[in-house]
Amino acid sequence: MRLTLKTLAMLLAALLPGAAWAASFTASLDRDALTLGESATLSLAFEGGSPGRVPAPSVPGLQIAQAGTSQNMSWINGAMSATVTVSFSVTPQRAGEFTIPALTADVGGQQLSTAPLKLIVSRASAPSAAAVNSGSEVAFLKLNFPKQKVYAGEAIVARLELYLRDDVQNFGNFQITSSPTDGFSAGKTAELQNQRRRVQVGNRVYTEIPLAVPLTAVKTGALALGPFTASAVVVLPSQNQNDPFAAFRGEQKQVTLATETLNIESLPLPEQNRPANFTGAVGQFDFAASAGPTAVTVGDPITVRVQVSGRGALDAITLPVQDAWQNFKTYPPTTKLETTDQFGFQGTKTFEQIISPLNNDVHELPALTFSFFNPEDARYHTLTQPAVPLTVKAAGATVLPQMAASKTTNEEKPAQDILPIKENLGTLAPATEPLVTRPLFLVTQTVPVLAFLAAFVWRKRADNLANNPRLRRQRAVAALLASGKDDLKKYAAENKPDEFFATLFRLLQEQLGERLNCPASAITEDVVDGHALLRNAPATLRTALHEQFQLCNQARYAPVRGSSELDSVAAQFEKLISQLREVRA
Repeated sequence: MRLTLKTLAMLLAALLPGAAWAASFTASLDRDALTLGESATLSLAFEGGSPGRVPAPSVPGLQIAQAGTSQNMSWINGAMSATVTVSFSVTPQRAGEFTIPALTADVGGQQLSTAPLKLIVSRASAPSAAAVNSGSEVAFLKLNFPKQKVYAGEAIVARLELYLRDDVQNFGNFQITSSPTDGFSAGKTAELQNQRRRVQVGNRVYTEIPLAVPLTAVKTGALALGPFTASAVVVLPSQNQNDPFAAFRGEQKQVTLATETLNIESLPLPEQNRPANFTGAVGQFDFAASAGPTAVTVGDPITVRVQVSGRGALDAITLPVQDAWQNFKTYPPTTKLETTDQFGFQGTKTFEQIISPLNNDVHELPALTFSFFNPEDARYHTLTQPAVPLTVKAAGATVLPQMAASKTTNEEKPAQDILPIKENLGTLAPATEPLVTRPLFLVTQTVPVLAFLAAFVWRKRADNLANNPRLRRQRAVAALLASGKDDLKKYAAENKPDEFFATLFRLLQEQLGERLNCPASAITEDVVDGHALLRNAPATLRTALHEQFQLCNQARYAPVRGSSELDSVAAQFEKLISQLREVRA
């Protein structure tokens, strides 16, 4: 049972009157040597008095979070002894030697200090081929990359394979602790569905669980991929021969896994035969375009719709500048991306752009072209859509039709040029109040002015939104978060953890992508420590981001969570989003 510090102090004050012993304050680690990806427990023990304040240790490179509080009471020779122990979980973020400094606390009116503690963290290394073939490894990781050479901008799916020995009864809490992808933009790691299999590796049979890692090369030269490290808890048969239920109970063991480092060469795109309108599209694509309406007046809008479909880094595709559109006024295009695979590498990207003819000498919309580089044949390809005929009319004044005079048999008298003088002026009426002084008249005259101002402001905001893709993305993400929070509450109430954490991870990617001005599909936990903007953010924000990513990573392998715990995670996420909105690029 967790106890607050205030409750502990009151409890000790009530139980300890008259007890006389020396107060003490000690700190200890259950392990002084770790492999990167493992965790240790730091215990702060207070004996002989209640602490005025529990010191919170802080060491760069170590993530230290309070894990719980326990109390122990004992009677020795008629004297009562009480000990309060506060536990902290210590998770290293990098390899090296760390020192937890001496901690000071006020215990029973005495200022007491602990001794410094040493913690050595070593980097996990891949097991040797001999160890794997001998079957001594309970679990191991293997990283496969389909090519030794890639082109800058090329999208590739790497394969991360987790192998579990045949005597592993169960496993859980699997999480990737580090995934160095220097020179690559990495997407979300996901398990390949329905592809688990049993394979013979050396002397033992292993279960292979494949994971896909979508990558896009973002720079040229020699790139190092990995080593990927991960941790998991496996359940093995119990070694207690005296326990009749040993075969059913099993023993838990935490394992740290690592892959080898793969060396990949990233080639620059060739300069030879590069089309003038090439904008960096790398992959295999098809191209289609349409425009309408085709019969317009000078200044009328024409919608040009361009669709690029195929496989590659669709997020990076942009429309080339059409040099033949000098006789058109153009507006910034809007985009829509529809993917057909889980990695976002295959699908269709649609561009819609508004143009308007500047004169009636325009007779066609010039041919549209799109160029891309195909890494499979190492060549540039240019696709062309034919010109679209247009009928453009001049925007002149409209001539009113003349009414034909009706013919009649009766001759009409010609109108008199000079009217006769009116001798009787009639009854004089009193003068009325002029319209300009009437309130209703003034109000009606202000309506057109207000309507013009409202239309002017609306037009300015629309132009600002059209010319500001960052603002459009902020609004789109805000709308997505608003609906996503409702989905989180619904999934929490229905106790659907899979849908809950899938939605949570997607919302976290979208919000971070908008804040950091980068594609949402490229957001992983590494961006928290790798992006300069987040490195300068408050430590509490970065810690909260790590926790959210780790919860999402653990969701696939952790036990089913209850609705109350999902509600708590949703509340933490809303608080995190409010803090993220304060981060400015």
